Amino acid sequence: MTERMHPRPGTAGVQQPRRPVARTRRTGWIWFAGAVTVLAGLFTVIEGLVALVDRHYYVVGPSGLLVFSLTGWGWLHLIVGVLAVLTGIALFTGAQWARVCTVALAGFNALAQLAFLSAYPIWGAIVIALDVLVIWAVIVHGDEAAYEIW
Repeated sequence: MTERMHPRPGTAGVQQPRRPVARTRRTGWIWFAGAVTVLAGLFTVIEGLVALVDRHYYVVGPSGLLVFSLTGWGWLHLIVGVLAVLTGIALFTGAQWARVCTVALAGFNALAQLAFLSAYPIWGAIVIALDVLVIWAVIVHGDEAAYEIW
């Protein structure tokens, strides 16, 4: 018979606290996601600063950019990049809000990069790939970070 059917004496109805687990290869994915989020955020910050400072760096076709002007995209990339860096740093703590914010910002950044592809296609595709990798790592392995030992 199992312990569920016949608990040990003195432990009936007592919930055992969850013990932290040692760092494993699987929890390393959260650290990887945090590092890549910070890196992609810094890339996005630089992309935004370049759009604001050097208007001739990006080649815009005759149809222009989707939705915003180059200055608007510069500010958007700058703000999203700073927020991504902050949530990537917070992801190292294993906080639930950091995981949710990281997934939301990585998704938004990937969509923003998709809309900005006409100005910088190769780099935008690289950042989209990094964002998708971060989303995968956080969603698949996000629950293991809460029990990690520093």
